[in-house]
Amino acid sequence: MRDMAAPGDVHSADYLIEARDVVYDFGETPALRGANLSIREGEILAVMGPSGSGKSTLLHCLAAILVPKHGGIYLSGQRVDTLDENERSALRRDTFGFVFQFGQLVPELTAEENVALPLLLAGLRRDDALRRAREWFERLGIDGLERRRSGELSGGQAQRVALARGLVAHPKVLFADEPTGSLDSLTGELVMELVVTAARQDGTTVVLVTHEPRVAAYAGREVIVRDGLVNSLVHDALAP
Repeated sequence: MRDMAAPGDVHSADYLIEARDVVYDFGETPALRGANLSIREGEILAVMGPSGSGKSTLLHCLAAILVPKHGGIYLSGQRVDTLDENERSALRRDTFGFVFQFGQLVPELTAEENVALPLLLAGLRRDDALRRAREWFERLGIDGLERRRSGELSGGQAQRVALARGLVAHPKVLFADEPTGSLDSLTGELVMELVVTAARQDGTTVVLVTHEPRVAAYAGREVIVRDGLVNSLVHDALAP
């Protein structure tokens, strides 16, 4: 990958990720109107806001999935939104992990193959990738499910498989978009406890989008997105 920053594009390395004056719209519909956000390494941050506020769009810009129309995204002080698609794809593969609301497991693959997928895409030998994937099953309390496919898993089991897939490559940042949205409250709390524990053990930064205060309480800090702006720092939450 080429040098990520052009002259003048380097921002504060005190933060792992920064969004600076980010603007994004879907056609005539504005989603972000100049959003600013700074996230420190190792932080667990909850991004809250009502439906349509722009919180998921902000996450997708931070994760190099969407390219802002204006403004910039910085990783470790260097600008990343100006990278080409191949470079941003490599960044998502090698540096970021993802967990989405419905897990998005590949139905044709077994659970262990789903977890190993980021490693296989990075070029790791299949035997080594599966061995590393299996280590997560006991760690997340789903040992014995390695050979099952997504249709044979409960919602909570599938989401833990998705979490293992998001963390197996030891990413710098885990992006979680409504990771408990399809789960009952007890299963959602279990998944969040696993997210927090795994992230702290590995030193992973977590950016968590949610509309549920109970889920946001697992974060170390909460912000609110309203009308496309990050305009409210709620409080420092105490994760259990």
